[in-house]
Amino acid sequence: MTAARQPADPGRIRAGLAGIPLRHRWFAILVAVPIMLATLYYSSIASDEFVSQSRFVVKSSEGRGPQVSTLANLIQTSGISRGQEETSAVLDYLRSRNALQALLGSVDVRAAYARPGTDRLSRFPRLFEDPLNFENLYEFYSDKVEAYADPESGLAVLRVRAFDPAQAEAMNRNLLALGERLVNALNERAHGQAVREARRRVAEAEARVAAARHNLMSYRNRQQLMDPERQAGGVFTVMTALTSERAALQARLDQMRGATPGNPAIPGLRGRIAALGTEIDALAQRIAGADGAIASKLPPYETLLAEQEFATQTLAAAQAALEQARNSAARQQYYLERVVEPNRPDKAAYPRRLKSTLTIAAGILCLWFIGWMFVVGILEHAPED
Repeated sequence: MTAARQPADPGRIRAGLAGIPLRHRWFAILVAVPIMLATLYYSSIASDEFVSQSRFVVKSSEGRGPQVSTLANLIQTSGISRGQEETSAVLDYLRSRNALQALLGSVDVRAAYARPGTDRLSRFPRLFEDPLNFENLYEFYSDKVEAYADPESGLAVLRVRAFDPAQAEAMNRNLLALGERLVNALNERAHGQAVREARRRVAEAEARVAAARHNLMSYRNRQQLMDPERQAGGVFTVMTALTSERAALQARLDQMRGATPGNPAIPGLRGRIAALGTEIDALAQRIAGADGAIASKLPPYETLLAEQEFATQTLAAAQAALEQARNSAARQQYYLERVVEPNRPDKAAYPRRLKSTLTIAAGILCLWFIGWMFVVGILEHAPED
C-alpha cells in the first residue's frame, strides 16, 4: 500500500522562505510580479486598436501664398494659396468639445469605444467613471483623436483610433466633414459681414444724397431762384449792356453841348442818361449790397451744392466698395482639400505590445534601482546600534 501523503509542514515552509534574502523577496514583489503582469496583459488581454489616418489642407483662390516644402509644393497649384490660420482653426476645432458634440449626431462614439469584447482597461468608460458624463467621454476622445500639422509636408493630419477598423474610418470621415462645414461657416461669416458692411455704407450714402438734394430744392423754393451764379451772371450782363449804352449817350450829350448848346434834344438825352443810371443802380443793388441781393444768397447755396456733390461722390465710392466686397467674397473662398482620404486599416497599430512591455519593465527596474540605492545610502549612514 502506498503510504499516506503527509501534509506540508508550515514550519518547514517558513524556514524555506527565511532562507531567501529579504531584498530578493521585495524584488519579486515590486519588480518581477509587475513585469509578469504587464507581459500577461499586453500579450493576452490588451485589445487591438486600429488607426485611420487622413491628410488635408485649407486653400484659398485669392492668390498664391508663401512657398512651402516637400509634398505641399506638389499640391500647390497656380492661383491657390494656403490658409494657415484657417487650417489651425480646423485643427483646434477637431480637438474640441464642439467637434465631439457634433460627431455624436452622426456616430455613436460611446458605443464605438465601449465595444463588447474590449478589455476593461482599454474601453470606455475607464474604471470608476460615469459612462454618461460628457467630460469623461471627451477625455477618452482626446486620447483617441489626434489632429496636428505635419512640419515636413505642411499638411494637416487627422488620426483616429478605434477598436474596429470600420468605426475608425467612419469617425475620421465624419470629422473631416465637420471640418469642411466649419470652413464654409467661416467663409459665410467673413464674406457676409464684409458685404453687409458695404451695403450699410451704400444705404447711408444714398440717404445722405437724398437729404442733400431735398435741402437744395427747399432752399431754391424759398429763395425763388434756380442758380444764383447764373442769375447773377445774367443780371451783370444786362447791367454791363446798360452801362455801355449810358456811356454812349453821355458821349453824344457832351458832343452836342459843345457843338450846339441850345439843341432841344439835350434835355431828352439827359433824361435818358438819368433813367439808365437809375436802372443800373437797381441792378447793382440786386446783385450785391441789399439784404435780398443775389450775393447774400450765394454762400448757403454753394454750401448745399457742395454737400450734394460730396454726397454723390461718397455714394459712388460706397457702391464701388460694395462691388469690390462682392468680388472679394467670390475670390477669397477658402475650402478644405483632402490630400489623403481616410483609410480603413487592416492591421492593428496599437497596443505596441513588445515596446510597451519593455518600457514598463525598464521603468520598474529604474525605480527599483533608485530605491535600492536610496536604502543602501540610508543603511550606510545609520548608527551601528
